[in-house]
Amino acid sequence: MTNQAIACGLLAALCCLQGLATLVIDLNRTHATNPEWPGHARFHLVWQASAFAWLAPLEVVLILAAGPFQEQRFYLAAILAGIPMIGCMVAYLFRKIYGGTLINPNGIPPMEIAWFGSDIPIDLNLATEVTALPMLMGTVALYSY
Repeated sequence: MTNQAIACGLLAALCCLQGLATLVIDLNRTHATNPEWPGHARFHLVWQASAFAWLAPLEVVLILAAGPFQEQRFYLAAILAGIPMIGCMVAYLFRKIYGGTLINPNGIPPMEIAWFGSDIPIDLNLATEVTALPMLMGTVALYSY
């Protein structure tokens, strides 16, 4: 099996996970149907989740379909998969400007990590994105190798 074939499989799996995880995490009682969230915020969340979910099969087709421009389609799919991850990082970096928070009191609680006697809250969304972005970059590097 070639590096390109392995990278295609890894990227397709990452794209599928990204599309499915968004639906599972966001379309539930802690997010989209949370009665404590403003209706407009829920609208934007469902809009975002459905857009990411529709991108996933498109990315998989770009990666796995036979035909011309295989390399260009791989890189396009990688860019499309990276956009939500970079968007998450932008939202995280600028959250103080718009009053955003990582944790919602009636949402999914953060994971607590014990570190030298202190409990450190870790937001699972941020942890997932911080993990997935280097994985995406490694997959692209593997394809290029």
